[in-house]
Amino acid sequence: MPPSEKELTVAAEHTTPPAEPAIFVSVDDSHRAELVLTGDIGAATLRELEETLDAPPLAEAAEWVVDMSGVTHLDLACAYALLRAATLRAKPAELTIRGARRAVRRTLRHAGLDAVATIVE
Repeated sequence: MPPSEKELTVAAEHTTPPAEPAIFVSVDDSHRAELVLTGDIGAATLRELEETLDAPPLAEAAEWVVDMSGVTHLDLACAYALLRAATLRAKPAELTIRGARRAVRRTLRHAGLDAVATIVE
C-alpha cells in the first residue's frame, strides 16, 4: 500500500537537506591555523579548497587544526588535496583533524592522512 500524503509530508520534514559546503580559516598569533569545513566537500568545492590551502594564512602556519564536525561527505580528491597541502611544503604542517564522522574518517584513511595527521573523533 503506498504511503499517504500525510506520511510523505512527515517523512520530508525529517529529511535533512544536504548542507552547502563552506570553508573558513582563522589563525592565531602562534601560527596555528584552524580550518573549518562544513557540508558536502566534493568536486564542486575542490578548487576553492586547494586555493584556500595554498594561500596565506594556511600556507604560513606551522600547525593546522581541521574541524570536520560539520562535514557530511568528503570526496577522495579533496582528502588528497589536504594531504598534498600539508605534506608537500618545505616544512610539513603539523596536522590535527577533529570531529570527522565515520565515513569521512574512512575517506581520510583511504587518502593516507592517518599516516601524517592526528585524527581525533
